[in-house]
Amino acid sequence: MGVFYLSSMRNKQQLSFLAGILLFAFMLFNPFGFEPKAAKVLAVAALMITWWITEAAAMPVVALIPLVLFPLMGISKMEDAATPYANSVVFLFMGGFMIGLAIEKWHLHKRIALNIVRITGTSGNRIVLGFILATGFLSMWLSNTATTMMMYPIAMSVVSVMEENHKGEGKIGNMAICLLLSIAYASNFGGIATIIGTPPNVAFVGFLEKKYQYTFQFVDWMLLCLPIAALLMITLYWTMTRWLFRNGIAHDTATAALIKTELQQMGKISGPEKRVLIIFAGTALLWITKDLINAAQTVVKLDDTMIAMAGAITLFLVPSHTQVPESKQLLEWHDTQKMAWGILLLFGGGISLANQLEKAGLIQQLGNFIAGYSGSNLLLLIFATTILSIFISEVMSNVAQVIVFAPVMAGIADALKIDPLYLGIPMTLAASCASMLPMGTPPNAIVFASGRLKLNDMLKTGLVMNLIATVLITLFSYYLIPVLVHTIR
Repeated sequence: MGVFYLSSMRNKQQLSFLAGILLFAFMLFNPFGFEPKAAKVLAVAALMITWWITEAAAMPVVALIPLVLFPLMGISKMEDAATPYANSVVFLFMGGFMIGLAIEKWHLHKRIALNIVRITGTSGNRIVLGFILATGFLSMWLSNTATTMMMYPIAMSVVSVMEENHKGEGKIGNMAICLLLSIAYASNFGGIATIIGTPPNVAFVGFLEKKYQYTFQFVDWMLLCLPIAALLMITLYWTMTRWLFRNGIAHDTATAALIKTELQQMGKISGPEKRVLIIFAGTALLWITKDLINAAQTVVKLDDTMIAMAGAITLFLVPSHTQVPESKQLLEWHDTQKMAWGILLLFGGGISLANQLEKAGLIQQLGNFIAGYSGSNLLLLIFATTILSIFISEVMSNVAQVIVFAPVMAGIADALKIDPLYLGIPMTLAASCASMLPMGTPPNAIVFASGRLKLNDMLKTGLVMNLIATVLITLFSYYLIPVLVHTIR
């Protein structure tokens, strides 16, 4: 049976590999009549996306394809293809991962997790609810990336505690998948509630100010978007716990006693834990207050990447004051062996591909096609905008997507003589709701790096959440945004 299974997996992998090659060749023949360069970019995109989805090769390896094919096919110079791999988001990830490693190394995440479970209760659903609420709220004020990086190690520790008390029970597997995916999705959904919650919001607000000289107030954005963010989070909890990943883990005194015992065994918080916590809290505080700091002075301009890397570097410099030779500092370079380096490559490759899709004009053409097909039917146009945005963001940087799509949506709105917010808001919200692929949003990538999720788990769950988000955002935008826009104008 094992031999048959391995043989079947090899055959599937070979077929997936061949399918990518055939699709690549098909697109090179340019059956749709694109510009020659655009056809080449589309061929590379088809190859990469096919291999990503089917896992014909390791995802980080597929992410390296632009470094070979873009220069080879004359799409771009090597420098242009390679630059995205050093994008600021890659280093934001790196800094965040290093902070997470330090939290894990000194068991701070376990202490926090145990206290969270103690407060929320030990039933599977209540734990998931607690994490959804905490993650969603934090994501309103922090970047969704930073929020997920904070919550992920805590969630992993909670899962470890639950596994210890439910050994041999298959239901803990559902609970782990549910918890990790819920954190990623809650981070995405929570971020749409405020301007600073996720970069696409900032990009769209900047576009409005540049094109229409309209300054979106912080409170006005919350008035518009907090209701849909709350609705998405409520739906997330119900969908995950009542439908897709029922766990049946009830509250029991044994688990509560175990948590109490574990906390007692850990004892008082140690010196290294305190130092890591201070650096962690300081980093989070800077993430929260960076806009206020930037507005108050002009000497330095802080951003999320700079803050993350500063936090990471500090961990390598601050002594642990322990007797362990291998851990003189809070973080040593050998600790980074545990870091998900492949995820960094994955995002570099995704950004490189997205840049060329944008330069080739393929995204604009697709947007124009959808607009032309939808005609003047506002409900259909909002639906088309939403579903296009949410699925495009699975393979494209959501910030770049908003930058590219915002002028297209504005042009359509001006032609139809409607408020640009009617299309711009659903486009922007949907760009932060990609749930199917690890490269869709940074939170997706972070939880996928845990190794506890199969791509198939994320694909199936993400498709359901994408469709739910599409329906909710469409109905909300059609029926409520015109009323709310009238209120804030």
